[in-house]
Order: sequence, then C-alpha cells, then structure tokens
Amino acid sequence: MTTRTARRTRRTLQVAGTGAAALLVLSACSSSDDSSPKKSDSSASASSSDELSGTVTVFAATSLKESFTTLGKEFEKEHPGAKVTFSFGGSDTLAASITGGAPADVFASASPKTMAIVTDAGDASESPATFVRNQLEIATLPGNPDKVSSLKDLTEAGLKVVLCDKEVPCGAAAQKALDASNLKLTPVSYEQDVKAALTKVELKEADAAVVYKTDVHAAGDKVEGVEFPESADAINDYPIVQLKGAKNAEAAKAFIALVQSAEGQKVLTEAGFLKP
Repeated sequence: MTTRTARRTRRTLQVAGTGAAALLVLSACSSSDDSSPKKSDSSASASSSDELSGTVTVFAATSLKESFTTLGKEFEKEHPGAKVTFSFGGSDTLAASITGGAPADVFASASPKTMAIVTDAGDASESPATFVRNQLEIATLPGNPDKVSSLKDLTEAGLKVVLCDKEVPCGAAAQKALDASNLKLTPVSYEQDVKAALTKVELKEADAAVVYKTDVHAAGDKVEGVEFPESADAINDYPIVQLKGAKNAEAAKAFIALVQSAEGQKVLTEAGFLKP
C-alpha cells in the first residue's frame, strides 16, 4: 500500500468514526427528547391534581346548618388541604355583618330580600344563584297534644306560639302566609332565627312554632310537624353567591359548585329542601 493510499484510508476511518460518534450523540439527544414529554406529562398531571388549600369561610342561614355541615365535611374529604368554617345565623344579621366588613367568602341566604342587602352594597362578586327552596311547617310538641291541624288553630286563645322575627326570612314568610289567610296572630315571642323558634318548642317553652319543613325534619322526634296549605303561598328561594374580595376565591367557587352539584342537591333534598 502506498503512503498516499494509507493516508486516505486513515482519513476515511476518522470520518467514519466521527460520523458514528455523531449518530450516538443524536441518538442520545433523541432518547432524551423522547423522555421529556413524559416528564412534562407527569408535571401536568401533578399540576392538574393539585388540591385546594386554605380556609373557605361560609356565612349561611341557620336553616342550612345540618345540610351545609354535611357538605362541608364532604368538601374537606375531597380536598384534604382545605377547611370550611361556617357562621350560621339569621340571614338579615349575616347580611349586615358582610356589608359591615366581616370577612367571608360565600353567602347563602334564606331569601332574595336578605341577599339583596349584600348585592345592593356591591359586596357580591357575581349574580346570586338560587340553589334550593324551602316551605313552612308548624312544629308542635311531640304527639301534638293541642291538636293543631291548621294555621288558624294557632290563633286559639291560650296557645303559646312562637314566630321568627319579621325581618328574618322565616318570619317574613310566616307573616305572608297569615296575611294570605286574613289571620291575626300575636306570638309569645319573636325569635332572631328559625332554630331559636324551634328550640322554644323543643324545650316546651312554647306549644307551637312556624318554622321550615327542614327544621322539623332535623329535629326528629323532638317535635311533630303539621303541614298547612297556606305555606304554598310563602315558599322561600335560597340564593348563594361568592363574595367580592373573598380571600379564598378558588375554594369559594368549588364549595358553591358542590352545593349546586347532583351530590349537593341530594343532601339538601334529603334534608327536606325543595329543588330550585
């Protein structure tokens, strides 16, 4: 082999070696590129499964206490990093607290009228949505010893009857039912929320109270419920809304979504609420 031929051969081998090395590098890069989407997909999956965190504060009408407490536990179960705190009370009192600056993320009211206190003040982040309705019922002592069978029976002399305050949704609804029947009733007391009115009967401090079906349902055998036709003229819509300036807006949206979901509606209807 001539010297020139040997040099050419060595040069060819060097080029071939360089090409092989290049192919190995490209192969490695290709392998690395193939794995990149997997990492990206993994990150996307982790991101999509990120749980909500922090506390969501819900102001809700007293009549929602049992069902919302159940939904709060379900919410925390679905989102282990989040916590729901409730403030239950008369809707008018809660609305006044919100417009007064009380920190809350969600407001669920027992009537559009009390919700309007919040929306008119510009404290709602969007238009409220009706999520359930509620109907009145008479709560009597167990066994109904006074034989109450109608709204008119509550006007009988000597019968101790309790009503919610007229500014509270259950009180306004009761007054509407009484007006529709042209009945006059002077209660032994006006209570600030529906649970307080019901408690008077449970403690036998009153013979009867006009409350919601849901409250009679929640009381179990502590009271007896008496339906009356006039209640159909005083059914309350319950609106819910995320509040402006909510500290945990994402959790607020998620809680409202749960309330409006099939699961949430099931809990509410089982408690005696009517569908919106």
